[in-house]
Amino acid sequence: MRPRYAIPPDEVEITAIRAQGAGGQNVNKVANAVHLRFDIAASSLPEAIRERLLKLGDGRISKEGVVIIKAQEFRSLEKNRAEALRRLEAMVATAAAVPKLRRPTRPTRTSIAKRLEGKARRAAVKAGRKTGDHD
Repeated sequence: MRPRYAIPPDEVEITAIRAQGAGGQNVNKVANAVHLRFDIAASSLPEAIRERLLKLGDGRISKEGVVIIKAQEFRSLEKNRAEALRRLEAMVATAAAVPKLRRPTRPTRTSIAKRLEGKARRAAVKAGRKTGDHD
């Protein structure tokens, strides 16, 4: 199981904003969507995880290294806040997983021989089609 890193609440900036889309009579009065901002460089995460987070190439990470998550799935502000934090934790968990190192391999002698044998067979078939006499 992957180690879980707790993100201190003081490192996360959460702002309530108005959600997009249809909402009826209540839409212009209530701010139910959540805008979460998390500065990776200023966080207390271990250095290795911070580096992997910045290299993720996720569209939610700005050029300045700030994770911006917008949650507006639910009609409740608390549920949207919890959803935004869950997404941030999932992103950190992805970065916390150390990628497995790839050990380069070489083809076996048998596989090389099989490949060359197949090439020779195909070459013989094509050579058999070549007759110089087309009268």
